[in-house]
Amino acid sequence: MTDSNLPSFIQALLRPEIYPHAAADVQLVQTHISFVLIAGDFVYKFKKPVDFGFLDFSTLDKRQHCCEQELLLNRRLCPEIYLEVITLNKEGDGFALNGSGEVVEYGVKMARMPEEGMMGNLIKAGKLGREQIDAIVERLIPFYQQAERNAEIDSFGQADKVAINILENFAQTEGFIGQGALTQEQFDRISAWSKDFLAQEERFQQRIAGGYIRDCHGDLYSANICLADKVYIFDCIEFNQRFRCCDVASDVAFLAMDLDFHGLRELSEYCMDRFSQLADDSGLKEMLNFYKCYRAYVRGKIGLFTAGDPAIDEAVRTSCTEAAGKYFALAESYVG
Repeated sequence: MTDSNLPSFIQALLRPEIYPHAAADVQLVQTHISFVLIAGDFVYKFKKPVDFGFLDFSTLDKRQHCCEQELLLNRRLCPEIYLEVITLNKEGDGFALNGSGEVVEYGVKMARMPEEGMMGNLIKAGKLGREQIDAIVERLIPFYQQAERNAEIDSFGQADKVAINILENFAQTEGFIGQGALTQEQFDRISAWSKDFLAQEERFQQRIAGGYIRDCHGDLYSANICLADKVYIFDCIEFNQRFRCCDVASDVAFLAMDLDFHGLRELSEYCMDRFSQLADDSGLKEMLNFYKCYRAYVRGKIGLFTAGDPAIDEAVRTSCTEAAGKYFALAESYVG
């Protein structure tokens, strides 16, 4: 996507002089829901005005609210990284960060984390091992112990509530069947098995009774973990409570699935063994394949959504479609 096709405020943010700090080389990274600008020692994240049903950033007020939630919720795991909600203001013919004119956008300002510590880069370099997994698990255990739990949050662990997320995925991907990433056979097999598992309501009730439904992270995988001077786990789900409030098994299953996706199954098994042991959660493994299947399917769906974004260039579109196919194949591999 060329600069001329970007929103005017993003074009302005690609210029170093708009920032109140050194920003020699501004980089733009896009997801299906965000514009992320890496500027010097800081990162600025702005939400796209999209409405996917499960996520609604369609108005400025909604984007402001979600920015405020993003700051609040992510400070649970890395308060040093999430600095402030910022405004982008109209100033004459241009724009200004935290200016005095009309507010045209809200964003979140974060401290930039070291690229070499990003978990995805460690995986690529072959530098992720048990020591790093231990550090992640030791960071997660107290987080889940302290995470909020109440009757409303418990309700998200009920089979019928979990089913809303699962069945929504199938409804949202049905139109993509046969287009290169998802086959009819995969769709039928994954959906039938998932529905059979959901019918075993006693499994879900046992997890609720055990106190395992918490206000979790919701997006726990390598793209959102940095291993630097300490473990930073960032970019939790702020836009929809039902994706974040879930069984702890669902949250950590995302991490296990991600390790599987990167060909690190031994580390994935070690991670879950270690977590289960330290969390004193002997029932976690009974839920893992179900939730790993769900998480892999979600990643496949997001790949399809990103590939369908007209703002994405052809190379990214192709890579997203290919990755989606791999995720759907991985989801099928968990089917019992």
